[in-house]
Amino acid sequence: MRQLKPKGVLERSAGADLFKHTLSRIPSIYGRMVYLASLRDQNSGAYRHHGLSQAFGRDESTKALQASHIKTFREWLQLPLRDKSADLIEYLESLGDPRSVVVRHWLLSGVYLTCVPDAASKAERAHYAGDTEALLHTLNHAALTRVAAGDGLGPKSSRRK
Repeated sequence: MRQLKPKGVLERSAGADLFKHTLSRIPSIYGRMVYLASLRDQNSGAYRHHGLSQAFGRDESTKALQASHIKTFREWLQLPLRDKSADLIEYLESLGDPRSVVVRHWLLSGVYLTCVPDAASKAERAHYAGDTEALLHTLNHAALTRVAAGDGLGPKSSRRK
């Protein structure tokens, strides 16, 4: 006998469900983009979300994740640079590590490039990389300037009093 899905699930698409129950709870666009990229298998590029697959099937779940990723990516690309900066800072501040540590790691590793969806065009990839790198360099420079000015030196500082 075929098992029926709850009525509420049948009334929504996988994309609507993903947005309502997950993406809408992530405050920054950049955070949504990182989350969606994290659902993509590094080896195959396939998107996987157990709950969504259980409710809507693997194909519909995969399509919803791909569509949401490219939509979120393009939404971030369309922001003015000032808004991108604020959104990126909001995301970075939500992490458990100090912002300056994350920014330095991202600049050294290029890990931020994993946020780009496979469906992004070459021009979109270049736009994202250019804006993100510029913002990261600006944030890194600001952190270095604060340290040089004596701000941000913790109790383990070798600075003489």
